[in-house]
Amino acid sequence: MKAIKFLAIPVILGLFFLVSVGEILSYEFNDGHFHLTNYVQKGPTIKDFLKIMGDKTKRVALFGIPLQQKWDYFVDGDRPVDYYLSSDAELYYYSFVDAMIAEEYLQLSSEDRKRFDPMITGFNPTDMYATDHIQRVLKMYPGVFSGIGEFTIHKEFVSSKVAGHTASLWNPALHEILSLAGKIGLVVILHNDIDTVRPAPEKRPAYFDALKELFRLHKDTTIIWAHTGLGRFVKPTENHLDLLKELLNSDDFAHVHFDISWDEVAKYITSNKESTASWAKLIMAYPNRFIFGTDAVAPKNQKDYVKNYNDYKPLWDMLDKETALKVKFGNYERLFDAARQKVRAWETSNLTK
Repeated sequence: MKAIKFLAIPVILGLFFLVSVGEILSYEFNDGHFHLTNYVQKGPTIKDFLKIMGDKTKRVALFGIPLQQKWDYFVDGDRPVDYYLSSDAELYYYSFVDAMIAEEYLQLSSEDRKRFDPMITGFNPTDMYATDHIQRVLKMYPGVFSGIGEFTIHKEFVSSKVAGHTASLWNPALHEILSLAGKIGLVVILHNDIDTVRPAPEKRPAYFDALKELFRLHKDTTIIWAHTGLGRFVKPTENHLDLLKELLNSDDFAHVHFDISWDEVAKYITSNKESTASWAKLIMAYPNRFIFGTDAVAPKNQKDYVKNYNDYKPLWDMLDKETALKVKFGNYERLFDAARQKVRAWETSNLTK
C-alpha cells in the first residue's frame, strides 16, 4: 500500500502540471502592460474589454493613463484632441483615473476579477504627497490594486508638456514612492526613456546611469522598466543590449525586470533577423527577467488589441518554448501573484489605522 501511495504522488503532480500547462496553452499570453483608457480618459468598459480579450489573454495588468490631454480652445479651437502628439496644449495629472479603474473592476464577478491586476497611476511623481495618494487609494479600494504604474518620469515630448514641475530621477518624491511600493509589496511599472530624443554623440545614454542608481537604492521594490527605455523616437544604440546586461549581470538589480511592450519597440526588435536573434539570445540567457505587454490603449476590437502581440512573432519563433512561456505567462504570474498576497496583507493590517 505504501508503494502505491508513493507512486501516486508523481502521478498527481504530473496531472497538476498538465492541467496548468493546458490552462496556459488555451490562451496566447498574459498582458503586462495595458491601458483601458486613452489620454482623454475614454475607452471600452472592462466588460467589453473582457470580450476583446476572449481566448487570447489570460491575465492583464490594468491601468488607465495618469495624464489628461487638455482641450485648450485657444490652441485647438473646435478640434477635439485625444493624444499628446495631436496638440501643443499641456497635459495634467488626472487622479480620478484610479477611481475609474477600481469602479470598473468592481463591476466584475469574482471569477473575472482574477484575470486582472489593476494598477494605481493617478499620482504626481514630483509631489511628496504622492505616497499619501497611493495609500489612500488602497484603503478606499481594498482588494483591488496590485501595483503602481505605468507612470512616467522622462518621456519623449511628454515630460515637457506636463503642467507644473518636470518629473525627474533626482526628485526625492520618486524615492519616497519606490520605498513605499517596496514596503507594501506593490509592483512598479516605470517608464523612463534611456536617452533623450537627440542623444549626445559618444556618450552613455542621458538617463541610464541615474536609473541604475535609482534601481540600486530600491532593492526591496519589484520594478518593471517599461520598453527597456526605448520609445517612438528614442532608438536603441548599438550597445543597447550590452547596457541591459549591466543590469542583468549584477545582483544589485535582481529586482529589476524588463517589459517588452509597444509596437514601436517591436519594430526595433524585429527590424531584421540579426536584431531579433540578438534579442532572443539575451532573453533566453535571462528568461526570468522579461515580461510581454501589448501597451494597447483603449482598443476597439480584438484585432487591434492583439496586433502588438503579433508584431513580435519573429521573436516568438526564435525563443525556445520554456523561455517563451516565461515571457508570455510565467514571469507575469510570479510577480503579480506575490504582489497580490503582499498588498492584501498590508491592507488588512492598515485598514483600521
